[in-house]
Amino acid sequence: MFRLSANPSDLRFPPVDLSTPEGLLAVGGDLKPERLIEAYRHGIFPWYNDDQPILWWSPDPRTVLFPDKLHISRSLRRSLRPSLFSVTLDRCFREVMQHCAGPRPQYPDGGTWITAEMLESYQRLHEQGYAHSVETWQDGQLVGGLYGVALGGAFFAESMFTKVNDASKVALVFLVRQLQAWGFHIIDCQQSSPHVMRLGAEEIPRGDFKEHLSQAIKLPDRKGRWKFDIP
Repeated sequence: MFRLSANPSDLRFPPVDLSTPEGLLAVGGDLKPERLIEAYRHGIFPWYNDDQPILWWSPDPRTVLFPDKLHISRSLRRSLRPSLFSVTLDRCFREVMQHCAGPRPQYPDGGTWITAEMLESYQRLHEQGYAHSVETWQDGQLVGGLYGVALGGAFFAESMFTKVNDASKVALVFLVRQLQAWGFHIIDCQQSSPHVMRLGAEEIPRGDFKEHLSQAIKLPDRKGRWKFDIP
């Protein structure tokens, strides 16, 4: 197992091809913005629990959503009617993360992988213009959303939450449409789930993902607070 340097100026990661069959690549380091950005540029992301050291992953295959392959079901189209929800960008990043960090049924102790340390680190990324949130509102209440990191023409979707049926899906549809208008190449969903697969995500070999990512991050970073400029 590769252990990352404790030196904050040493941001090196091992080649992702050295990951375990489960996708675990390295342990240790920190969650400073510079290291997180370096990780994402190489298709690596942190995922761990409070009782674990920081674990870094690069799974194979990789689940991705190409913006032009978004699938919207007939029932979801009904939820996209303006009378049901309104959607915003970067209005309340921290609150979205806090909702995403709520208890999850897949954790036996009701815990979450979004630790307090992770929340603060991604908040700093948001303040630097790299991390973004999408919020879904109903009757003035936040009922769904997602957050992630953008580099070049790649968006790395981290987590989503919903309090009302289809609220998180609506957030994702609006995001994908906007990313497509901006010329983004790829949305990294990291790992497969029925939720994202129904929306058009697919699994591709890690080598193919690396090629797509290398092209996507050549585009200029779209930093700063985001706003919709699509109808």
